[in-house]
Amino acid sequence: MAAPLDLDQLHTFIAISDTGSFTRAADEVHRTQSAVSMQMRRLEERIGKPLFEKDGRSNRLTEEGEKLLTYARRLLHLNRETLAAFDDRALEGTIRIGTPDDYADRFLPEIMARFARSNPRVELTVICEPTPGLVEHIKRGNLDLAIVTHSDARGQSEVVRREPLLWVTSANHATHEQDVLPMAFGRPTCIWRRAACDVLDGMNRDYRVLFSSFSATVITAAVMSGLAISVLPECALRPGMRVLGESDGFGTLPDCKIGIMRGHAARPEIVDAIARHISDSLDNISVPADEDAGGFDFALTPAVRGRRLKPSPVLPGW
Repeated sequence: MAAPLDLDQLHTFIAISDTGSFTRAADEVHRTQSAVSMQMRRLEERIGKPLFEKDGRSNRLTEEGEKLLTYARRLLHLNRETLAAFDDRALEGTIRIGTPDDYADRFLPEIMARFARSNPRVELTVICEPTPGLVEHIKRGNLDLAIVTHSDARGQSEVVRREPLLWVTSANHATHEQDVLPMAFGRPTCIWRRAACDVLDGMNRDYRVLFSSFSATVITAAVMSGLAISVLPECALRPGMRVLGESDGFGTLPDCKIGIMRGHAARPEIVDAIARHISDSLDNISVPADEDAGGFDFALTPAVRGRRLKPSPVLPGW
């Protein structure tokens, strides 16, 4: 029977991947650089494949290294979950989180399942509102944490995922071929709406806003029924939608940045715990395989697929 992988080696491996340097990783895992190098030699011997290659002065993962990285993160996360399940000092209390419903369907199941397994004594209170409303709730102390659409003008948030913002229409209708494009958007404060209008204006394309709503369900219904075109991040795509691109006469939109915004919680340790779970969850989520195989009428290149960011350092306050 093959010997199990060493979790300390995997922890160091992840640190090297995140920092791009054996030296910086050594500081992070509190080992000497020679000890880190020895760990990686032993890990490569155990895997039987080279995991790193030089890229200038940095160390870049090989294809096999990228493959191992996914498993390493999952193994360490499961290790933390296992220890937490037997920890009598486990976190207890209530945490109030908010998210736009654009993200709720796609992200919340993974986030809630991960967090509940590790912290069964913590009660989650969840509300769904557009980002501007969530920002106000954070300012007023009504939420401990919110998943938001990041905007530099809106205040600090920790960006944990970046996705392409896409033009979408119904796969069963030719709505995008109308002379005056019927559009379905969020309310005027929506940054996706402003970005889309800027692109349409730059294209000199005639359009009218036919539907305006805070609800992602309403926007999706308008698109799916062939009544309007809209813009959605990759995570909000549904079977039966068609993504429109430059070949259809639609310009490129800015990326959608998904961030975490923190309130002034009485129990910051609980907020820190769920923030880590959110970062881990969003880092692992990708387009589901059944949808990827043909549920949508579109083809995204690897460069366009949802790009996850490594968790950035924790920001104080919100």
